[in-house]
Amino acid sequence: MELARRLAPIKPSATLALNAKAKALAAQGVDVVGFAAGEPDFDTPEYIKDAAIAAIREGFTKYTATAGIPELRAAICQKLQQDNGLTYAPEQVLVSTGAKHALYNIFQALLNDGDEVVIFAPYWVSYPEMVQLAGGVPVIVQTREENGYAPDPAELKRALTAKTRAVILNSPSNPTGAVLSDDALRAVADAVRPHANCMLVTDDIYERLLYTGTPFHNILNVAPELYPRTVVVNGMSKAFAMTGWRLGYAAGPKALIAGMQTIQDQSTSNACSITQKAGFAALNGPRAPVEQMVTEFKARRDLFVSGLNAIPGVKCQMPDGAFYVFPSIRALLERSYKGGPLAGSIAFSEILLNDFKVAAVPGAPFGAEGHLRMSFATSRSNIEKGLSRLRELAAALT
Repeated sequence: MELARRLAPIKPSATLALNAKAKALAAQGVDVVGFAAGEPDFDTPEYIKDAAIAAIREGFTKYTATAGIPELRAAICQKLQQDNGLTYAPEQVLVSTGAKHALYNIFQALLNDGDEVVIFAPYWVSYPEMVQLAGGVPVIVQTREENGYAPDPAELKRALTAKTRAVILNSPSNPTGAVLSDDALRAVADAVRPHANCMLVTDDIYERLLYTGTPFHNILNVAPELYPRTVVVNGMSKAFAMTGWRLGYAAGPKALIAGMQTIQDQSTSNACSITQKAGFAALNGPRAPVEQMVTEFKARRDLFVSGLNAIPGVKCQMPDGAFYVFPSIRALLERSYKGGPLAGSIAFSEILLNDFKVAAVPGAPFGAEGHLRMSFATSRSNIEKGLSRLRELAAALT
């Protein structure tokens, strides 16, 4: 069978593939320590589940408007105002089947063939693939560990051209956990401002998972004049432990949101009606469950980073947000395993899973060869067990 040519450059998600392999091994009874999944290990809070159960019992199981039920869109607007100081009307909001779906809709609605999108590396593995599926061209701008993964303004300016239609910001970051400072956000705004046709796409999905003690800032908090050229993406999956519920949203210019809705009209239609009721409850419910989760994540982060830095050949910065550590294993990759050279982070990750039963995603698919992405959305005992096994692999290298 001949498939569409647009699929030719698209790579499968490395995170999903590795997580599936780890789960398959676990299903066979293998003791696998999983650091691959990008989802909280906490259960969805009870008040959210209760709202979904109530929706089912009340028969709220039919189609809704594609853009989402009115009360959820209004709650999203209220959340954006209260938490982020951003003013949106309900007609500027589209509810989608996860933040990933919202991002996909953005690129489908925004890009023509050959349009360019600037993506900062390390990046979430799906950004370049979604851009290419929309006919766009990913333009990768490398950031550096020693600079806290903040974009270099000069490099960003060189990457921006007349063909640039968007710049993606993800802070806190997947995979690094880096949080962009106000100065870094201002520098991005200064670079983008002269390019009138360039949008800013801000992926804020990890905004509530912060360990700095300072409030989260969207780029519009430091450059409000870019409001007409910015689309904010968020969702319920990370902060409320609702990954499987699939609920996200985008807020932005009316014309773009309308275009995205047209695409969603002809693809998925509305997000699950029951999930929308649960999402409404999430946004209007108590914050204590989120705060408790963040407190535990912080303790796990500290344990993980300390343990990684105690392994010779491994270096790990302290992430300020999200639930990932992103250690450098460059020194380990210079060695050999069982008499053969290590051919990069992918090969290292395969050895770690196959021989030591630890699932960690290689850095290469994130645009950061020489690293691993490891989630601390797992128990402290699993973190300690995984660290022990990684230490065994490091000791086995020559």
